Amino acid sequence: MTSTKFSRETGWDWLVRLVTSETFIYVVKRTLQALLTLFLASALSFFIIKLSPGDYVDTLRQNPKISPERIEEIRRQFGLDKTWLEQFWLWLSRIITKGDFGTSFVYQRSVGSLLWERIPATLILAIASLIVTWAIAIPLGIVAAVKQNRATDRILQVISYTAQGFPSFITVLFLLVIAQVTSPLFPVGGMTSIDHADLSWFGKIIDVGWHMILPTIALSITSFAGLQRITRGELLDVLRQDYIQTARAKGLPENRVIYVHALRNAINPLITLLGFELAGLLGGAFIAEQFFNWPGLGRLTLQAVIAKDQYLVMASLVMSAVLLNVGNLLADLLLKVADPRIRLDS
Repeated sequence: MTSTKFSRETGWDWLVRLVTSETFIYVVKRTLQALLTLFLASALSFFIIKLSPGDYVDTLRQNPKISPERIEEIRRQFGLDKTWLEQFWLWLSRIITKGDFGTSFVYQRSVGSLLWERIPATLILAIASLIVTWAIAIPLGIVAAVKQNRATDRILQVISYTAQGFPSFITVLFLLVIAQVTSPLFPVGGMTSIDHADLSWFGKIIDVGWHMILPTIALSITSFAGLQRITRGELLDVLRQDYIQTARAKGLPENRVIYVHALRNAINPLITLLGFELAGLLGGAFIAEQFFNWPGLGRLTLQAVIAKDQYLVMASLVMSAVLLNVGNLLADLLLKVADPRIRLDS
């Protein structure tokens, strides 16, 4: 009896500490802010879409096989005969009460099911690009800072400026030329091969990974260049601090000074950039997915914009905003883990 009472009290105390903890309060606060951001972003996106000339039904009028009566029926079916405010309110209320993002005009399917099919492909590509970018940019940034104003540093600066100066679509076109020259070494169409279903589980992973090579490189080049320069600048600032000079004066090994004392403090601003980096990759995925025929959210959104598939465009933009908010929240929490001195409420 006493043991049960003690465990209950311990569990209750743990719950109280969780609810009153700084991290929990911060997550709740950011979640409420994210909900407001999503509402404002969806409202702004909706009215921008409505301000563009024409809608999905107007494209059907160009087909002589569709009668005017059928066009009006379709307009009523999708609620396009109502005012803008009524359309937005009905769409928003369906999301809140039923979790229903509407029906796609083009695909005649639930928008939610379309998104769940495409989001994993975009996230796989974005996360792979993020890993490649950080795995290359951070070490090169450290090398450039340690070798400041030497030949290595100057070469890396030229590479980073050149890579950052190339527009994304130029990079993609260059990679497509390489794929054509080296064909069939690099696949450029889709996410899987024709015989993907017949492969073993390991073979399927290799197949998807092989198709990811060029899109991942396309997304990583510009991001790598910027992150490498930022890493170099942050590390140089830290290396000039007095406590670094003191550590060197005490005779600590140079590797320990750089990788333990300096890098730990220089990494904080980079973690802050992580959320924006993820959002930038999701935005850049539009171009990479279109050129490489990658079945992701960016390509689906672009097709929906061209076809004026109103509810699909809205849901895609909202989902992109959700991923942006999640990325920024994770970056803030990682920053707290990396440096316990940081207070989330500030």
